[in-house]
Amino acid sequence: MVSVEPNEWAKAHFFVGFDTLGTMREVVASKIEEIAQRVADSEGMELVEVEVKGGGAHRLVRISIDKPEGISHADCELVSQQVGTILDVEDVVPGGRYTLEVSSPGVERKLLKPRDYERFQGKKAKITLHEPVEGRRNWEGTIAGFADGVIALEAGPGKTVRFPLDQVQKANLKFEW
Repeated sequence: MVSVEPNEWAKAHFFVGFDTLGTMREVVASKIEEIAQRVADSEGMELVEVEVKGGGAHRLVRISIDKPEGISHADCELVSQQVGTILDVEDVVPGGRYTLEVSSPGVERKLLKPRDYERFQGKKAKITLHEPVEGRRNWEGTIAGFADGVIALEAGPGKTVRFPLDQVQKANLKFEW
């Protein structure tokens, strides 16, 4: 007969449960992103980002959308109604209780995908790196290009720095007042 100490069982059980919760949240977020992408595509919009935060009655689903001419309140309402209906009908969010927010990414939008760096070439950006380049993790400048997974940022007159996209911890456009 196998004997298991209560401490050992509790530790193992806790980690299995914890991992399952993490995986479940990722599955839910992935399904929501898939639905939001379908809706955005069908309406001629770009899905910028989907965030799922919190849990239970305090779960927040935040969706950012964009299009070249900008997003209107009516665009947000349309996407909110369509995505919300699909989430409810398909019972995607566990427990069924959530707050859905749909908005534009704003003037200082996040730069998340390779196409963001291509689309916003010539615009000012602030980029934070995982590891320093030339002794710095934080850079501001003009996006000078993007090729083969490498961002070129004009950090000053005649000074262009390059770093791989996977080195970027956080990046956003910098609005000029």
